[in-house]
This record gives sequence, structure tokens and C-alpha cells, in this order.
Amino acid sequence: MLPLTLPHRLILIRHGETDWNREGRLQGGQDIPLNELGRRQAAEAAERLRKLAPGFAALDFVGSPMHRARETMDILRAELALAPGAYRMDDRLKELTFGTWEGFTWRDIRKAEREQAQLRERDKWSFVPPGGESYAMLAERVRPVLEELPGETVIVSHGGVARAILALVGAVPPQKASMVEIWQGKILTVTGNKADWV
Repeated sequence: MLPLTLPHRLILIRHGETDWNREGRLQGGQDIPLNELGRRQAAEAAERLRKLAPGFAALDFVGSPMHRARETMDILRAELALAPGAYRMDDRLKELTFGTWEGFTWRDIRKAEREQAQLRERDKWSFVPPGGESYAMLAERVRPVLEELPGETVIVSHGGVARAILALVGAVPPQKASMVEIWQGKILTVTGNKADWV
């Protein structure tokens, strides 16, 4: 995979916590809303963005259309006194889908589908869950979004999307990218092929 070189800074924000995050359930394509902590995390991300990019009002804002990402974006923009709804949504920024595994914990999966779980552990980047998609497939879905960005941009999306972006820009090798922890309420900045937490 040839790394993309972004000519501008990218500001990545993962949606705040949901009850399924707290319970360790695979969300993927399920539209789970934020919980109380998740709403606080979205507000914290707004404060970090205010300090990181004083000219935030001029930035392009784009997000996943999934409920937890939209709710995070709406709280973030309200905290920054930006016009509600004045941002773009892109279906290609939806979370990695886990197919029939969604709603289960990894512990459940390891018990019920031990062989499949072991295959995934051996190659997280390329493994396709039953009815789902791999990180490699997700990266191909996300790549055009990055290529089309008009300039410095705030993306509000998901952990899987952030991992795919880290691999796409060459900040982390693909196999390692699939295991990177993506924090909620913090900001991940990507400049060139380097990524930093704020």
C-alpha cells in the first residue's frame, strides 16, 4: 500500500463513548447513541480543538453519518458556537462492519467461533468477519475521502476509520494500525506521515 501524503493537517476525533463501548460490544454498523460520559468527551474534544486550532471556524468539518459520530459532531460544534448542521457527512467514514459479530463481546466470539477468532488474531488487518469487512477493505473505502479533502479538515468518525487513516498515511504499518488504541475525547492530528495525540 503506497502511503498518501496529505498536504495539510488532518484533525481526527473519535466519537464519544456509548454503552456498547463500555460493555466491550462490537458496534460496527449498529447505530448506538452516546452515553453521558460520551457527551462529556465530545465537549472535552471541543476544548482541545479550540486550543489546537484557534481559527477552527474556517476549517472544513466532515463526519460519519452514524448517530454516535453525528451526536459527537453536534456537541463539539455547539460548544464552539458554530452553526449546527453546517458540516458535511460522508458514508465512506462509517465504522468498520463486523457483520454477524456485532453486538457480541470478543469474549463471546472467542467462545462461539474460536477458529475464526484465532484467524483474526493472526492477521487483524486482512481478516473479514462473517458478513463484515476487513481493515484493508475499510482503508480502500476511506482513501478517496482523504484524496478529496480541500484543506485542513476536522473528521469526526470511528476508531476503525482512524486506524485505517494511520495506515493510509504511513504513520503506522497496516498490521500495527489495526491494534492502535484510539482514545475518545482526545484529538489525533496527522501531518504528513506523523500522528500525534492532543
